[in-house]
Amino acid sequence: MKPEEIGILIVDDEASVRDSLYQWFKADGYRVDTAEEATSALKKLQENPWDIILLDIKMPGMDGIELQNRIKQIDKNIVTIIITAYAAVDTAIQALKDGAFDYVTKPIDPDDLSRLIRNAIEKRRLVTENIQLRQQIEELSLPDEVVGESPAMKRVMEMVNTVAKTDSTVMILGESGTGKELIARAIHSRSSRRYFPIITINCGAYPEGLLESELFGHEKGAFTGAIYRRKGKLEMADKGTLFLDEIGNISEKMQMDLLRVIETKNFTRLGGDKAIDVDFRVISATNKDLEKAIKEGIFREDLYYRLNVFSILLPPLRERRTDIPLIAKYFLSKYAQSMNKNVVDFSPQAMEMFIGYDWPGNIREVRNVVERAIVVAQGPQIQVEDISFPFPSPATPSGGASLEEVEKDQILKILNQTKGNIAQAAEILKISRLTIYNKIEKYHLKRDDLYKQYL
Repeated sequence: MKPEEIGILIVDDEASVRDSLYQWFKADGYRVDTAEEATSALKKLQENPWDIILLDIKMPGMDGIELQNRIKQIDKNIVTIIITAYAAVDTAIQALKDGAFDYVTKPIDPDDLSRLIRNAIEKRRLVTENIQLRQQIEELSLPDEVVGESPAMKRVMEMVNTVAKTDSTVMILGESGTGKELIARAIHSRSSRRYFPIITINCGAYPEGLLESELFGHEKGAFTGAIYRRKGKLEMADKGTLFLDEIGNISEKMQMDLLRVIETKNFTRLGGDKAIDVDFRVISATNKDLEKAIKEGIFREDLYYRLNVFSILLPPLRERRTDIPLIAKYFLSKYAQSMNKNVVDFSPQAMEMFIGYDWPGNIREVRNVVERAIVVAQGPQIQVEDISFPFPSPATPSGGASLEEVEKDQILKILNQTKGNIAQAAEILKISRLTIYNKIEKYHLKRDDLYKQYL
């Protein structure tokens, strides 16, 4: 920072001290002003911004200690330096405890004061840069895929802004693909924990033993293959947020272990004996009916209420059709740019087709369809012939088939196409392998003659 960018205010009831300091700093190019007592200083503080304030401790009326406290209430980032006599050093030390940067004793040594000012300017620079960096982090951390202006989404974002100010646990409910993780990140980015990480773990993507290691970490030798110590997600989320996606898929043992960690805020790595304290906020998400799971005895009621202090229900895309054009155009802009293709809009017929489709895969499906359409598009607009839906529209099913029948037929078709390769089928359908397994069980596809040959 250049001297002319630094404002120094001198507050001292001795005219000789004020004048001497004023001349020193003015000669060095700083913006300088003086005040002979606290009331005048506070008035100047209201009129102009100041970076450094030199305060005499002994002044008539309000003393330097009280004035410093008032200054810190106005702007806690202003750097204060105490001016004191040798006899008042103990008071100066108290001022340091209250937030003063340093102190100088009378008679003032110009070299000592110059050194202090240089150090104070460096501190002020670091504070300013830190504030700017935090602002940049806040801007970058805001999730840019929470798109929607429908009344339903406005209500969701109002709830996000409300709960973000607290540290309560949040459960996000909604169908697959509705953007539950984006809402979790939106809550985190608006919370006081936003400068620390949000750690995501998909509980449905791991078998029980591996999930335990992912969450709690392990010590070297804890089990076969544990050749080094590893931190778990709980430890990584310290001071931040832990997002537990597909929470309805964890085992009864993991439910009990997780409940204990949430309540005690400490845990032990696998194979370890040292308790580790952690401080994190929990946000969970599920597309399952956990209340039904509680009645069936497969989900703990105490964990459910611990996780579900505040709940947000994300509406499916078919219930907020006014958001479909916004979401489609968002993905169009994003992927056209990344693919370096001059595709800038949808034809009216293509957009009408988008709005009329029911989007069983929700936002995830929109992203997939738009990305694929950009790949095949030959002009600046997405045309009807560029659009290929993974599932026929349930709004106008052929032969009067239900949505479940359409979904079953499509999954069966892809499974046969991939010769029963679950990973390939999941990739084509743009859903997780766990979802494929769940659908196979739901529709009894293992008993289907067309698919059975590959099992």
